[in-house]
Amino acid sequence: MLFHRRGLLKSGVAAVAAPYLWVPARATLSSDYTQVTAPFVDVEIASGRIRGGHCRGALAFKGIPYAGSVSGKNRFKAPPPVTPWTGVRDATRLGPPALQPPDTTYGEHEPAYSEDCLVLNVWTPAVKDSGKRPVMVFCHGGGFETGSGGHRVQDGGRLASTYDVVVVTMNHRLGLLGYLYLGELGGPADSGNQGMLDIVASLDWVKQNIATFGGDPGNVFVFGESGGGLKTCTLMAMPSAHGLFHKAGTQSGTMLHGMPKDRATEAARRVLAGLDLGPQDVGKLADVPADKLLALQLAGGRGPLATPTKEWLAGHHNPPSWLLDDFGPGDWGPVVDGTVLPRGPFAPDATPLSADMPLLIGNARDEATFFEMGNPAFFHMDDASLKTLARQFLGPATDSVLAEYEKTRPKATPAERGIAIETAIRMGNHTVLVADRKSQQPAPVFRYRNDYESNHPIAGTDWTLRAGHATDIAITFYNYDMPDLQGNGPGLAEASKAMSGYFASFARSAVPKAEGQPAWPRYDTATRATMLLNSQCHVENDPDSEERKFWQSAVG
Repeated sequence: MLFHRRGLLKSGVAAVAAPYLWVPARATLSSDYTQVTAPFVDVEIASGRIRGGHCRGALAFKGIPYAGSVSGKNRFKAPPPVTPWTGVRDATRLGPPALQPPDTTYGEHEPAYSEDCLVLNVWTPAVKDSGKRPVMVFCHGGGFETGSGGHRVQDGGRLASTYDVVVVTMNHRLGLLGYLYLGELGGPADSGNQGMLDIVASLDWVKQNIATFGGDPGNVFVFGESGGGLKTCTLMAMPSAHGLFHKAGTQSGTMLHGMPKDRATEAARRVLAGLDLGPQDVGKLADVPADKLLALQLAGGRGPLATPTKEWLAGHHNPPSWLLDDFGPGDWGPVVDGTVLPRGPFAPDATPLSADMPLLIGNARDEATFFEMGNPAFFHMDDASLKTLARQFLGPATDSVLAEYEKTRPKATPAERGIAIETAIRMGNHTVLVADRKSQQPAPVFRYRNDYESNHPIAGTDWTLRAGHATDIAITFYNYDMPDLQGNGPGLAEASKAMSGYFASFARSAVPKAEGQPAWPRYDTATRATMLLNSQCHVENDPDSEERKFWQSAVG
């Protein structure tokens, strides 16, 4: 896995069920941290009445449909409007997550995966009180292929009750069902981005309904971790999302380019071939069982869909740099189709569509511990092993990269240097690049690095996750008490209070503040002021500056 940025979007890490699996699968979840209890509350929204209840100090409404069916004739299209209902709809339990690989992410009491998955969850301190609370809309991680808005550490109850905000999470189409592009083959014109259009539909639902939940539709903060950060970047470049949110946040995930049309069309041709169909048969895709499409997607990540044809390769002798590419063969994600997504969000520069949108952006110091946690041998390697492994991915750049990190981290073990290099390639370099490009626009940028060290053990090693990927999700949601990747070490409650406080205040006013913590200066390329988040936070200008300059020089 070392240095392979494509792994950011893929499932399957040796002994780990999936790279975005934050807790074990549903069978081992015995607690009820997020159960909705009495007294129950009914509210009227545009599509009908719903009944929620209380959870972690707030009111919670779960599994609310925000759009209609996206199966059958509606497959690979923008989502249709939600179908109104009569009577009172139960909103005390989660709705279905998107169709995806088995045993990935589950919330408590979450139903089985379904193609029809367009539901969202809302947590609020009060309803029908004419409140004007900031709205925090979270896009879940898992790349574009796994995940759920119902994962328990993303429960918004404590965040809502502590900071007087409204929190929203949603499910949306993933993988082949969310991003198969058929626009060049006579299929739906908006295919290739249907999963993103689902998120836009959820934001439109927020605009129409959130006032009922005490939220301000004119003050919406969209943020996301890992794949959710990529989704947030994509929304910033989508005309259909413009005006539906007003601030953005990316945690350990950024999108530069998006998927090129030609690569997406080639993937679609291979999907059709895998079903013994031709381009003239695009209409027949509506009748293919969804499970068969998922099986093809899963097989394709390891085989046919991950191997472009000779004809396609003949015209692509110069693929994007391995330092800058967003996708590899077999990946699924938003397509730069010229209409739904007119251009890459941050390539060649920051999209002008969001020039006036403030951005909170950062990553974790030791991202790569998470991606290697299924590979105990990684944490025991010596210098020779590191060099052998690095050469597989860095090729002729191996010696210069290793020499740089031996210079900047002379006391580090080979595994520590490997983690630092992989972290830079997976997350750090892109975080700096996006922050730099966005800071050239009028709206403020605030950059952070999460330094809180989780004591969650890595099996088969004497390592813990340290400040690894996804260890900050529960911390951000002020759910540090739920057993998860953040561990249970000293200073955890204080780190969670700081990070959740900074994020909630940014949602409110576009200025991150936290009680008992330092002021957070605006980021620019002159100072590169970065907040190092921990139990006691502090600001550092241009952290790891020598390594940053090395990588920027390497990419040009």
